[in-house]
Amino acid sequence: MPDWPRRPLRLIVVYPPGGVSDGMARALAEPLAQALGVPVVVDNRAGAGGSVGLGLLSRSAADGHTLAFSAISPLTLQPLIGHVPYDPLRAFAPVVGVMRTPVLVVGTPAFTGQGFEALVAQARRSPGQLRWATSGVATIGHLVLAQVRAVSGAAIVHVPYHGGGPQLTDALGGQFEVLSTNVAAQQLQYIAEGRLQALAVGAPQRIDALPGVPTLAELGYPEANRDSLFGLFAPAGTPAPVVARINHEVEHLLLQDDTLRRRLREAHNLPAGGSAEDFAREIAADRRRNRALVAARPGAFD
Repeated sequence: MPDWPRRPLRLIVVYPPGGVSDGMARALAEPLAQALGVPVVVDNRAGAGGSVGLGLLSRSAADGHTLAFSAISPLTLQPLIGHVPYDPLRAFAPVVGVMRTPVLVVGTPAFTGQGFEALVAQARRSPGQLRWATSGVATIGHLVLAQVRAVSGAAIVHVPYHGGGPQLTDALGGQFEVLSTNVAAQQLQYIAEGRLQALAVGAPQRIDALPGVPTLAELGYPEANRDSLFGLFAPAGTPAPVVARINHEVEHLLLQDDTLRRRLREAHNLPAGGSAEDFAREIAADRRRNRALVAARPGAFD
């Protein structure tokens, strides 16, 4: 479209400032602005596991000037276990996958055991006493917790937050025993300093930064062994040439922009990329997988 973009782009980040996802969205916004020739203005609209920001996107004009950066879980998990202010199947145009982020399960200073098996044993021994924080209801961290509950039979209390930044502060203060979060340099630093204890990772294989920490699949929780896929979304009806242009520019940046690639590596994220159709297929596959999990064990997501 020769007349696009006509003004600055608004990038709704569905998470609060200070977390890993917010940092990567901002790292992407700068080179994307240079590629498009207009500013890309980040607008944090956190809440309800990402559904607040995506609800705002769903009500925005489909002219290519408003995008959102989000994990796919507000489309593929949250609508299955609660209300969202949009139609997850029809409200959005998937634009491009940006990054995959391993999930990290850590013990805080309030957890005095050693290792993941000790965590489960403590939860079984004292039902309802062990608290597990996530970045919100129906996030990947919540799915991990739900599957651990379902498989182990342990009564673990869910403590949902509104994003990754606030929960990390409370984790260091021992406000709960366990935290599931995205892997990031800061979390790894706290683990190295002994302020947090790495218990498990959600990833296809052990991560290089924590070679001694098992995956959740190794521990007997294969359906909990998830990483997070993040990407860009536009309102449904956004012109296909605009979607294609943004996809092309982001794909190029993921492959060629040294600063962005370094930021991804430092945060222990993997670039995603691919076509808009590839991204849409991944979303659909994740929705099918989650629907089966929720149908099989609905009570696990309380």
